[in-house]
Amino acid sequence: MKTDSADSQSPGSDRRITRRLIQRLPKTDLHVHLDGSLRLGTLIELAGERGIELPSGTQDGLLELVFKERYRDLPEYLHGFRYTCAVMTDGEALERIAYELAEDSLAEGVRYLEVRFAPQLHVRPGFDVGQVLQAVERGLERARREHEQSESVRMHGEPPLRYGIIACAMRMFTEGFAPYYRDLLGVLRAWPKSEVHGVASLSLARSVVDARDRLGVPVVGFDLAGAEAGNPASDHVEAFQFAHSNFLKKTVHAGEAYGPESIFQAITLLHADRIGHGTHIYSTHQVQADDPTRYVDQLSQYISDRRITLEVCITSNMQTMPELSSVTDHPFGRMMRDRLSVALCTDNRLVSRTTVTDEIAKAVEAFDLTAGELRNLAIYGFKRSFYPGSYREKRTYVRQVIDFYDRVIAEESEIAVDTAEIL
Repeated sequence: MKTDSADSQSPGSDRRITRRLIQRLPKTDLHVHLDGSLRLGTLIELAGERGIELPSGTQDGLLELVFKERYRDLPEYLHGFRYTCAVMTDGEALERIAYELAEDSLAEGVRYLEVRFAPQLHVRPGFDVGQVLQAVERGLERARREHEQSESVRMHGEPPLRYGIIACAMRMFTEGFAPYYRDLLGVLRAWPKSEVHGVASLSLARSVVDARDRLGVPVVGFDLAGAEAGNPASDHVEAFQFAHSNFLKKTVHAGEAYGPESIFQAITLLHADRIGHGTHIYSTHQVQADDPTRYVDQLSQYISDRRITLEVCITSNMQTMPELSSVTDHPFGRMMRDRLSVALCTDNRLVSRTTVTDEIAKAVEAFDLTAGELRNLAIYGFKRSFYPGSYREKRTYVRQVIDFYDRVIAEESEIAVDTAEIL
């Protein structure tokens, strides 16, 4: 994606972007679901210990039957979560899964991680939302401490791991989702479903703020996930207003399976600071306004002006949207041309069988990203993070990341020159 801007003048801007380079560079993952990012071996082991029957007892079998390369649609994509969530019912499992996610992310150069999940899916008698969040924090913190003691951090100036937790409310749910939702629907059986959904969201928002303020859990954001069609943002206004009033950042799944107006609602009704996916931001055929093209242009300009970041998950979108026949069909290219704020994310490392390195490599190849564009993309992920510390701490950390990024570029350039001389 060659441009004439100053972006192309970044360190190493004239060198080829290799997978090795991408893996070494410091990266973020701002949109990764805990329950979609288990290690297969861990899923099989935990299922055996908890008496959960899986479609296959082998990793190859599960990859063939459940966690596929390509899915028919979003419902088939989500099918695997019934198995992952089934084993995530206690603190030990949640801590282990969070720890392993952080380990796997660190191994490919991720240095800032925002792990999201729906705590109410994991609540059980004697195991409330606060305890669920604490279990996940324990796993992430253990990985952070271990990495902080590594030689690369202590001796060589590599950025340490920083992380935050994002709590997801559900746009809708049924009794089969989890015991918490079953019990709530039973108690409020006479209520309209939309109001029950709103009650659950508000309850979660209150519990999350309590966990942050009383328990010290680094909950940095509040999210809304689930089926967009028929489940509007307006059902959850009270919950997001509570989160907003208590200084929680907001990100909302919108424009993943529905049109631009869903993105507009997330921003105007729910105070979204970031948008999860936003894939249909340019889908004029899904707009109800009189002039769809003008509406989309104005929405795109508004998002650009406000620097509302789109959390783009290319592989996930390719797997669930049949209309995307190749990566070049993904709107990421237009997002970049329109100068939207974009962060490349995994969504679900297991379900999508991907990594941040994979996502960046696909974007580089399909959209011919320059080294300068990649640098801006990577660093902006850190800048638009919901960092758990103070603004001063965040600036210091981002500066460390930038310095390390440029150092890696310089080192890789020297390696490339040395290799060329040998050849």
